[in-house]
Amino acid sequence: MITDPKEIDQTLRTIIKAHLGPLQLRKDDESGLEAAGTIPTMQGKQKVDGIYFASVMPKPKDARLYFFPIYTDATHFENIAPELRKCLKGKSCFHIKKLDKGLQEEITKMIVTGIKVYQEKGILTA
Repeated sequence: MITDPKEIDQTLRTIIKAHLGPLQLRKDDESGLEAAGTIPTMQGKQKVDGIYFASVMPKPKDARLYFFPIYTDATHFENIAPELRKCLKGKSCFHIKKLDKGLQEEITKMIVTGIKVYQEKGILTA
């Protein structure tokens, strides 16, 4: 069980970085990590070089995972594990204070599902 917010932050970054290819990093520094798609697309009324996908931000008491697919395509995530759902604050922000292997696996499954959903919509590369 990981309880140190810095270790949680690094673990979440590793999970997202494992999916580079369909995802690109826009930012990866001490203030956080931001991942986006690689296909130019419209995000709202603005054209972007890739749809925003997720961010990880370190905080003093936890690490935050902002996950855009759960906001844009909520029906695909209605059955996420209860321990992961418990971390969800608002529509797309997860506050991770404790991270065990089970929660890591659930986060990984959620990321993979998000990638598949966005690939089916044609806004992430296969």
